Amino acid sequence: MTTVSAEQQARETHLVAQVLRSFESCDNPRLLELVHALTRHLHDFAREVRLSEREWTAAIEFLTAAGHITDDRRQEFILLSDVLGLSMQTIAINNEADGDATEATVFGPFFVDNSPAIEVGGDISRGAVGEPCWVDGTVTDNAGKPLAGARIEVWEADADGFYDVQYDDERSAARAHLFTDAEGRYAFWALTPTPYPIPHDGPVGRLLAATGRSPMRASHLHFMVTAPEKRTLVTHIFVRGDELLGSDAVFGVKESLIKDFGLQTPGTPTPDGRDLTGQAWSRVRFDIVLADAARAPSSTSVARTP
Repeated sequence: MTTVSAEQQARETHLVAQVLRSFESCDNPRLLELVHALTRHLHDFAREVRLSEREWTAAIEFLTAAGHITDDRRQEFILLSDVLGLSMQTIAINNEADGDATEATVFGPFFVDNSPAIEVGGDISRGAVGEPCWVDGTVTDNAGKPLAGARIEVWEADADGFYDVQYDDERSAARAHLFTDAEGRYAFWALTPTPYPIPHDGPVGRLLAATGRSPMRASHLHFMVTAPEKRTLVTHIFVRGDELLGSDAVFGVKESLIKDFGLQTPGTPTPDGRDLTGQAWSRVRFDIVLADAARAPSSTSVARTP
């Protein structure tokens, strides 16, 4: 540990105080709280590790590279937040436990607005490659009351490990939205989730490689569920038995979200009578419980974070 003289400590502490005072004309109390805390913690970090100018320059170059690779189809800063666990920490802070409410997890960088609409029992795959998977369940409140008309957004990677937005042909596949019926029930065809790496050809990937970490995500299917007067739920379900459950690159796995995806042999009748022409398929049940919106902190917002 580097020994820092009292005179040097005083000089560094004085600078922190100067920076904090520079924000005193801010008339937004919450913004002032944020910039003050950020300033203190950043300076504390630099002082604790005795940050060198070369290291500081490397950090600036890293953030610049993250900005350059970010576009309307890829968000490198979300990936950075994810692999540092900050996305999951923010979710934990903003989604306090509320009875039996379904747990939240990271949003991921691949959500797309205006997804195609399907009816209950429809198919989200739209040509994406993979094993068919029947997903069904209910959406209720914490008292067990069915929530009719709840909107369910679903999206996932294909069997090759890519989301539709990672292809260059403007396809829309393996994503859709639907609404629960009068009894709060939903069902749809999707693909059996498979593992895949987060994009690792940019600065975040280089960070993972340099620190000996894997870019792989455990197999999962994304959900975002909304209903009037209920807290928006952003979550996944994970495949029980996946070897990556304990090493998910973005720390998104929660025990309550690990589900049994039951493999069905070719020729097994499907719930809706669909002819799968001799394919194997799987099925999973996911009952969703939404928390009351009144339980959400006033500053809560959905942070798009895989």
